[in-house]
Amino acid sequence: MKNKAFAVLAAIGCLLFASTAFADQPFDWQKGLQPAATSIMEEIRWFEQYTLWFIVPITLFVLALLIVVVVKFREGANPVPSKTSHNTAIEVVWTLGPVIVLLFLAVPSFQLLTKQLAPTEEPELTIKATGYQWYWGYEYQVGESPLSFDSILLQEGDRAAAGKEDKGVYPRLLAVDNEVVVPVGKHVRLLVTAADVIHAFAMPSFGVKIDAVPGRLNETWFKADREGLFYGQCSELCGKDHAFMPIAIRVVSQEKYDTWLAAAATNLGDANKALMASVDDAAKAVNVAANAAQ
Repeated sequence: MKNKAFAVLAAIGCLLFASTAFADQPFDWQKGLQPAATSIMEEIRWFEQYTLWFIVPITLFVLALLIVVVVKFREGANPVPSKTSHNTAIEVVWTLGPVIVLLFLAVPSFQLLTKQLAPTEEPELTIKATGYQWYWGYEYQVGESPLSFDSILLQEGDRAAAGKEDKGVYPRLLAVDNEVVVPVGKHVRLLVTAADVIHAFAMPSFGVKIDAVPGRLNETWFKADREGLFYGQCSELCGKDHAFMPIAIRVVSQEKYDTWLAAAATNLGDANKALMASVDDAAKAVNVAANAAQ
């Protein structure tokens, strides 16, 4: 029994820390935000819950006032309407009340916005993302020869050749031919611009959303806390194929990232396939450990 218990714990540990093929993406009937993969997204999720402590009571209070007004001041109850035009106490309350509420909302929101746009540590990797009609181009600013490639929506007929037939991991309209690959736990500076019209780079699990404006270079950052495959989309109406320019970021270990980067310099397609194979092998090892524990 003890051996089985230890095996179960080991399998759970593998599930938590191994490079799995599971992907963060929208799911049916989703009502909340996507699970956080960065500290910034953790704070965004906290702030969303925090604002509900103000939104829900205010909504219920306004609803109660409307019901009181409808019942108490209807024509049947007040055949002669009141001619009161001013009430000092009410005017003071409805002036100071919103000011206090906005103050409680403004302070944490400004702090969060500052963290999103003004990192406190030096970047360990810089990636430039350029929006086109309708795909993304990426440039890794590493070494003397930057790595550049385009990331285009994966067509259904290309799934087999790309080895991306599993729609649970590579969903329709979100999967791409070439994912952005970054190491886990590293500070990544993201430079965002556009070549034609305004786009927006959005990655929900990272808490990243920033406009891509032609002739302007906007900057943000992220540090992924866990490995996986994460999906986002352009979030600015940019033309007829706006809905078909997804963003995919694969977070892997530093060792896998270094291997991929070295291979991608000569052959990006083969580097991507080798990385997918290594990730799949790790996922299979986790499954074997879980089955053995049972």
